[in-house]
Amino acid sequence: MNLHLPILLVYAFGLVVAGLWYSRKVSSTRDFFVAGRQLGAGLLFSTMLAANIGAGSTVGATSLGYTSGLSAWWWVGSAGFGSIVLALWIGPRIRAVAARHDLRTVGDFLEYRYGHSVRALITVMLWFGTIAILAGQLIALAWVLNAAIGLPKSVGCLLSGIVMTIYFSAGGIASSARVNLIQLTVLLLGFALALPLSVDSVGGWDVVTGVADGDYGNFWNGPNSGWILIPMLVPAFIVSPGLLQKVYSATDDRAVRVGVGANAVALLLFAVIPPILGLVALSAHPGLANPDLALPTLLMESVPPVVGSLGLVALFSAEVSSADAILFMLATSLSQDLYRRYLSPEADDVTVLRVARLAAAGGGALGVALSVVAESVIDVMTIFYTLVSVSLFVPIIAGLYLRWTRTPEILTAIVTGVTAVLVTHLAATVQIGISAMVGLIVSVTTAGLVGAARISMRQEGRER
Repeated sequence: MNLHLPILLVYAFGLVVAGLWYSRKVSSTRDFFVAGRQLGAGLLFSTMLAANIGAGSTVGATSLGYTSGLSAWWWVGSAGFGSIVLALWIGPRIRAVAARHDLRTVGDFLEYRYGHSVRALITVMLWFGTIAILAGQLIALAWVLNAAIGLPKSVGCLLSGIVMTIYFSAGGIASSARVNLIQLTVLLLGFALALPLSVDSVGGWDVVTGVADGDYGNFWNGPNSGWILIPMLVPAFIVSPGLLQKVYSATDDRAVRVGVGANAVALLLFAVIPPILGLVALSAHPGLANPDLALPTLLMESVPPVVGSLGLVALFSAEVSSADAILFMLATSLSQDLYRRYLSPEADDVTVLRVARLAAAGGGALGVALSVVAESVIDVMTIFYTLVSVSLFVPIIAGLYLRWTRTPEILTAIVTGVTAVLVTHLAATVQIGISAMVGLIVSVTTAGLVGAARISMRQEGRER
């Protein structure tokens, strides 16, 4: 038995124990959904950053670095740009609205602002999209276990799903925010050690920079990478339901600005690491059949065993900490946005809490099923980010800043934007980000046209 297996097993067991320990004080939906609105800047920072550095930011971005070079910076860098907007403008404003009206989910805000039809449409659409990003986290976890101990991908997906579902379902955001602090510490320590040692293992920076020539050295553009990721990722990290619900949990506006802002700075700095690791992996292990294995293989074969084990645990931390944010979206959308709103409006806290935990378990099971048949981390996560950006950007931004917007233009924006994405995908093979850009342009344009027409008709009616 190698060193990696017992370390991973002990760490996974520790996460479950920590989640169950913190869950003892979780007895209401207010605790489960918004942590009693008691997260200060420190906890908000750690839970946001732990959620944002997940499968896409580690295994996926390193895979892009392996195939595209320096332009992979934009995968995590775009998340940092979106987080700046969330910290300074969107976050404080929506947190204040949520606290004032006791809103607990993004669906609550959409209904408060536009009515139940918008809430229902978004809830159904995003629930299926969220399964895709959960599958991405599980695929990354499975590759970690595959590289560490040769575990088949399907078994790795199943075991990873069990671990994260148990520890999250116990306590929701109240417990996961505290477990995220542990995960973030392990994650940052692991990468801080693995990066310089992996570079040294291939002969130093001169070798790495030598690999980054031609297209690999192009910072702005690369295959499925570069600045074109902005329209897909920046809006997603502004309006993602999982991130906004963490913002709901903040004690005040200052906690949002400081906590989410520090998370943005950390993301912009961390964005440098995956492209470098990808180039190191390309230098040490050229010709990998599966680029998603670039980072796990590097940690297994190119650094000392102890550091490799810590790096694999750091990867495990990254994927699990992001997965709990995704389970949170699944649990709250079913229990609060569908069950309590439409099926059982009189349900008490105990019942809704039980439904939330069952929804997390059910979502975890579906995520495992999709992860078994899907292949690429980036492919499945692109589905989620594109859907979030196109369907939620206009409703959230307009709901906060444009008082004249009403249900007709928002429903039109959602339907036409998502349709444009589907048509773009089906009509032509396009680079990642193009379909999101087209969808956003169509969504904003149609919302403006319908809104202008509605206001014009109302004015004509008054004049008559």
